[in-house]
Amino acid sequence: MNSISQPVVSPPVNPSRSDWGARAVRRIEADYNRSADTHLIPVDMPALAGIALYLKDESSHPTGSLKHRLARSLFLYALCNGWIDEGTTIVEASSGSTAVSEAYFARMLRLPFVAVVPRSTAPEKVEAIEFHGGRCHFIDRPGDAYDEAQRLAASLGGHYMDQFTYAERATDWRGNNNIAESIFDQMKREPCPIPRWVVCGAGTGGTSATIGRFVRYNLHDTRVCVADPEASVFHRHWVDRRVQTTSETPSRIEGIGRARVEPSFIPGVIDRMEVVADVASIAAARVLSRRLGRRCGGSTGTNLWASAVIASEMAAAGERGSIVSILCDHGDRYGSTYFNPDWLAANGLDVAPWEARMEAFFRDGRLPD
Repeated sequence: MNSISQPVVSPPVNPSRSDWGARAVRRIEADYNRSADTHLIPVDMPALAGIALYLKDESSHPTGSLKHRLARSLFLYALCNGWIDEGTTIVEASSGSTAVSEAYFARMLRLPFVAVVPRSTAPEKVEAIEFHGGRCHFIDRPGDAYDEAQRLAASLGGHYMDQFTYAERATDWRGNNNIAESIFDQMKREPCPIPRWVVCGAGTGGTSATIGRFVRYNLHDTRVCVADPEASVFHRHWVDRRVQTTSETPSRIEGIGRARVEPSFIPGVIDRMEVVADVASIAAARVLSRRLGRRCGGSTGTNLWASAVIASEMAAAGERGSIVSILCDHGDRYGSTYFNPDWLAANGLDVAPWEARMEAFFRDGRLPD
């Protein structure tokens, strides 16, 4: 019986599985493999026996902020989804730090990068974006950033990275070297290795989602507090899920607090919201900078103020334990703003009484009302 040979048909090739994309993933992973983890810094609090405060120093990343982790995850997520390829223009809406980090990775992959940022963004951040080869597209109203970034990406035939939607999706919260896994691993040899509280801010909501999910997945007896600027909608939404936006004057604390509830903000994994005035955040950042011998940014001050509130409550209740928070970025990015007396005066911010309250916390172990 004669057989009829059938033609061999090759399976279709997915055009998104490009050689360039594979090389790009390897390049980012090699960069990560060359990088050391960030330090966990104990903060000296002799007045609070039995309560320890640690700061996860994210300013030591190559791009100087917590957003370096996010930018890496967003690029890998987009590459593995087939959303970007050789020559794709990357566009991002940002208050500055995420754009700095994304510009770093875009330059690594030789991709054009455009950051849609508020005109009020600290000049030092703009300079850092441009140093890494990015271009800034300025807007007057922060709320316009989303639509403008989407429009710009479409007009350039590029990809809108959209950190506010994908921050909580791009990070593997179960492990895989995320910030939560790093914190708990570094705490293992401390006197109170499982923190009573982890305190962080929310810009996209990705960090609080990662930490909150990791804590629950690993059954840790740890609570998550989000420190939020007064003008932000997040603490309002946490109390009442029907609240989706706020018309408050935007916060002066760059990187955290939003006027709309971002898709990556997951309120169900948060145990507490602590509302912090902008002037308190700036004062706390200035006090901490003096104690550390180097500057840290305003969002770190927000975290510190909330941590001081919690530590004061723990001390009053006779509780012991550890609190871990985040040193988000370098304060050198805010030399023209938070550390500039003329800028403070022009914005009506009298930090002296608030600095005195934070100094009293470190001296006495209580944050005065």
